[in-house]
Amino acid sequence: MSTTPAFTYQSAPSRIIFGTGSVGSLAAEIEALGCKKVLVLSTPFQKNDAKKLAQDIGPLAAGVFSDAQMHTPVNITALALAEYAAAGADGIVSIGGGSTIGLGKAVSWRNKAPHLVVATTYAGSEVTDILGQTEDGVKTTVRDPAIRPETVIYDANLTLGLPVAMSVSSGLNAIAHAIEGLYAQDRNPVTSLMAVEAIRSMKDALPRIVKAPQDVAARSDALYGSWLCGVVLGSVGMSLHHKLCHTLGGTFDLPHAETHAILLPHTAAFNAVAAQDALAPAADLFDDDLGGGLYDLATQLGAPMALRDLGVTEGDLQKAADLAVKNAYWNPRDITRDGILTLLLDALDGKRPSLKKA
Repeated sequence: MSTTPAFTYQSAPSRIIFGTGSVGSLAAEIEALGCKKVLVLSTPFQKNDAKKLAQDIGPLAAGVFSDAQMHTPVNITALALAEYAAAGADGIVSIGGGSTIGLGKAVSWRNKAPHLVVATTYAGSEVTDILGQTEDGVKTTVRDPAIRPETVIYDANLTLGLPVAMSVSSGLNAIAHAIEGLYAQDRNPVTSLMAVEAIRSMKDALPRIVKAPQDVAARSDALYGSWLCGVVLGSVGMSLHHKLCHTLGGTFDLPHAETHAILLPHTAAFNAVAAQDALAPAADLFDDDLGGGLYDLATQLGAPMALRDLGVTEGDLQKAADLAVKNAYWNPRDITRDGILTLLLDALDGKRPSLKKA
């Protein structure tokens, strides 16, 4: 008798162009989408990269909009939409990480523009159908197949300038997608295989990047892992970890990747109590102590460890705990306000999660 459970798997339809030097195919990929003029999006930090990209594609560039921000504020999306219309664009190219990709998604979801991403961090959001956007201090999430970008280019050469600290927090953010994918209610054998391979790849690549930031092979391995993490994120439902990160980030305007990095060991330890079997393949990579192992990895990498260091107070966490239990959502372990508050207080001070058994 087969031990494989019944499952449903919907493959992500994004076109992936992976390899060093692959950004050279950008113009051809834009034309393949039927676009004649694309608006190039970036954050202020990557404005020069966006300008260079626009220069490289010449007449295919309609202009550059470089005001993307964390958590995709709705008012910034409105500005980008106006710039898109004024430039006579018929497509979007986002160069960067989650902030820029989020803006590209928000614009393309509203005006149906083809969206091509040149990924330069390990966010993973470039291959998901998820859009998180913020208005009046509240972050909401929308899922729609139309949100997923049509094409993604992964070129490790473009990540060589990503600061080590951003590389680390972005990579741990990606691992969080895979961890949650392993215990997702709608998980399946395919996404679980991807998740374990993604965690393994990121766990191996990140220390190499810290040691040698210009190591193209390490950067390529991290991009590979982040792609898999993103596919998992876009294929199954997320739970407690992403709920808490969105709550904290949207309410207190915390840096997205750093918040994920800090919370990851604590949410993994919290849910490992109720999802030991599902998380066993990941725990094997960390000597059977998933929460503690993730904490030790983050410490080794020099990642941010405490919410307090991001300016969060104990009073803030009281509010966050209230918000986190406000709307019901599935999680492998029962969610209570006291349980969430205990988890958050440990993360506030950066305590190492203890190994727990069900």
